[in-house]
Amino acid sequence: MNKRILNLAVPNIVSNITVPLLGIVDLAMMGHLGSVDYIGAIALGGMIFNFLYWGFGFLRMGTSGFTAQAYGRRSFSDSIHTLARALIVAFIGAALLIILQFPIEKLTFWIIGGDEHVEELARSYFYIRIWAAPATIGLYALTGWFIGMQNTRFPLLIAILINTINIGFNVLFVYVFDMASDGVALGTLLAQYSGLILAVFLFKRYYGKLYKYFQFKQIQNLHLFRVFLSVNKDIFIRTFCIIIVFTFFTSSSAAANKHILAINTLLLQLFFIYSYFVDGFAYAAEALTGRFVGAQNKRSLKLAIKKLFYWGWGIAVIFSVAYGFGWRQIIGLMTNNEQLIADAANYAIWIGLVPLLAFASFLWDGIYIGATASVQMRNSMLLATGVVFFPTYFLLQNSLGNHALWIALLGFLLVRGVAQYIMAGKAVYKKVP
Repeated sequence: MNKRILNLAVPNIVSNITVPLLGIVDLAMMGHLGSVDYIGAIALGGMIFNFLYWGFGFLRMGTSGFTAQAYGRRSFSDSIHTLARALIVAFIGAALLIILQFPIEKLTFWIIGGDEHVEELARSYFYIRIWAAPATIGLYALTGWFIGMQNTRFPLLIAILINTINIGFNVLFVYVFDMASDGVALGTLLAQYSGLILAVFLFKRYYGKLYKYFQFKQIQNLHLFRVFLSVNKDIFIRTFCIIIVFTFFTSSSAAANKHILAINTLLLQLFFIYSYFVDGFAYAAEALTGRFVGAQNKRSLKLAIKKLFYWGWGIAVIFSVAYGFGWRQIIGLMTNNEQLIADAANYAIWIGLVPLLAFASFLWDGIYIGATASVQMRNSMLLATGVVFFPTYFLLQNSLGNHALWIALLGFLLVRGVAQYIMAGKAVYKKVP
């Protein structure tokens, strides 16, 4: 079982870790341009697209769960129709974002507030990157489908291509054409479409034989579409809660001042490095849980979950120690602003605790997605958001300031994992008699 887990997890870890590494490269370029305004622009622009694109993260997760269960049943017809439904939703959603980009921009910056120059830079970033919507959201559907088919090599290849091209274009636009944050947005746009082209090529080259199972009447089957959308609706609500939490985290940082915004943005990169790393095991959990639920194999399901948590705990300890002793060196790669680094020391303790308190929530997410236990996953997220995160922040804000944001975030991550553990008997294990 360990070999199965690693065969699925390692390619996902490699592909996932390129995402925060790209963020570090972007921040490093902005952090060495001589003004914290560029870091703030990337933070606000990234926050907006986290809000918009993470909202469609349900497509990757829902597609992965349904596809993995179809794979366990050896139903290639269900598999190909799951992908078709996901792509339809993806491109309708992307079209709406592009059509509504102007009211989205006005509403977003009216809500956020913050430094005027930082907002001006972030607006320019927004109007470039929004055109990547079809590629970005379409890749969610294709990546989820590949993972559900127990294929983690293709998402790895796609991620490597996207991030290599992205870094190359960013360097070109920022250092050759002096475009600053606009260059980062344009590099992301071109990289996303490059990834979509590769994903479509890989699908046609290696899965083209599945076309024979496709029937248009299956797409017109409203009952099956409702089932797909019902599960994805719950995953959307779950994802929306995450978006709300991190959007609030960033907007509250911006409201404090642009110095706090820059500090929190830099520290969050360490959180994202860890989260994308442990997500490799969460993706393995999606694939294996879905496969064993589809095959009705309870013994293998229990064994997989047990082994996954062994790996999760070990990785959490390693990251916690690394962050406890090495956070200053990592942040030093992203900025040469000594004042920022010195002030970040006041909050570095919280980032050292993140891996230990968060790993269970990441793994349970993958397990619940594979089992398509979307209702319980949604409920645990609503609990952590509404009962823990916001009350904790508002109770501590006046006395602890920016520390209150970090304490609220850690409480949010911890309660999610605990709630999912309590609900797992009904949500996951009872799916297999």
